[in-house]
Amino acid sequence: MSMFRDPFDPDVRLHSAGCSCSACSDATAKADALDTQEALIDRVVQSAIVRGIFDHHDARRRDFLRLAGAGTLAAAIASVLPLDAVKAAVKERGGPIEKKNLKVGFIPITCATPIIMAHPLGFYGKYGLNVEVIKTAGWAVIRDKTLNKEYDAAHMLSPMPLAITLGAGSAPVPYYMPAVENINGQAITLAIKHKDKRNPSQWKGFKFAVPFDYSMHNFLLRYYVAEHGLDPDKDIQIRAVPPPEMVANLRADNIDGFLGPDPFNQRAVYEGAGFIHVLTKEIWDGHPCCAFAASEEFAKNYPNSFAALFKSIVDATHYASKQENRAAIAQAIAPKNYLNQPEEVVAAVLTGRFDDGLGTRHNVPNRIDFNPFPWHSMGVWILTQMKRWGYVKGDVNYKKIAEQVYRAADCGKIMKELGYTPPAVTYAKYTIMGKPFDPAQPEAYVKSFKIARVPAA
Repeated sequence: MSMFRDPFDPDVRLHSAGCSCSACSDATAKADALDTQEALIDRVVQSAIVRGIFDHHDARRRDFLRLAGAGTLAAAIASVLPLDAVKAAVKERGGPIEKKNLKVGFIPITCATPIIMAHPLGFYGKYGLNVEVIKTAGWAVIRDKTLNKEYDAAHMLSPMPLAITLGAGSAPVPYYMPAVENINGQAITLAIKHKDKRNPSQWKGFKFAVPFDYSMHNFLLRYYVAEHGLDPDKDIQIRAVPPPEMVANLRADNIDGFLGPDPFNQRAVYEGAGFIHVLTKEIWDGHPCCAFAASEEFAKNYPNSFAALFKSIVDATHYASKQENRAAIAQAIAPKNYLNQPEEVVAAVLTGRFDDGLGTRHNVPNRIDFNPFPWHSMGVWILTQMKRWGYVKGDVNYKKIAEQVYRAADCGKIMKELGYTPPAVTYAKYTIMGKPFDPAQPEAYVKSFKIARVPAA
């Protein structure tokens, strides 16, 4: 019951004990109400156990309570029965799932593997849900359908819940990103005609596709070319193209390359239209890509439905993280109603055994990997790149926004329930193409780049 209590909210944590502001007063009232509910559950559980012991003989129970007292009875029961554990178990069950029939949108890419595979492999049903996973044309559609409540939750790019919450590209609506879907799993793919242009300094004038403005693909491509001395807004062109259309655009010579999700990098190789220049794990190993997200409103209005859906996704994500499951997963998600791709293409991505289109066979098991924990430091890094390239302007409260949207505490709780060990902290330092990132110094990081829309320090 306590998963979505106000102490998880950054606004509450930023205030001191005893604060009388309206936000803290409201939070205290809600917490007191929840504490009252939990005390009621304690009494109900204890009463049920007492009734069971006395076999529903009210007179005998009243006589014992009058002579011994309720405290003595509770202590006696606790000495032979783990009463606290029983109460905790009842509380953990929460309540009935408010809405069992849910709609979850997804884009047909391997980044959505946990969300997709949870359908054919039964993870949603395991937690009492009937989920319809709906293939969707593009990220703007995903965003709009969740905002319009046509979808209860969705597969999103990890920057999208941050952008929606900030009102970047849409009206501001608070969103939660409780779980990362995949880490790594992208690549820069170039048209086969450019196989002799492996140095980015040769890419001036190139046209590149990315799936969406608010995507790791866009921010990693910008980062990569800028580290090689190209201004992504002046020296190359970047346009948003839905992932399923990327290979066709490459083959038609409408673009010179793309930083896109799989399986389309591998599909370009499969069709002989392109080659894999670099995997994004070589830019930042362990970077987040896609995520499971829902509006704050859905999470609060349907807390048990949200918790069951959340648990389904985290469970499926851990299942997908095991290499021995990847071939079976590829078979499950390749069909037309999901990815609509040749199984061998999907398997090449998930297993990491693939051809690069230039005659080399690779074995990279973590070409794509799966870890649900939404590090707050990942959110801060994404916000720095949004600030760097002008997608958000003015002062940004990096820590507050990252902690509001990326639900690390909630994810850690679910992971523990499922028998997994979450990280002990929610912030980490990264090194990206040799450049260190300290999430405690985001503004200094933004101003440290020579090529940016924000003036260097």
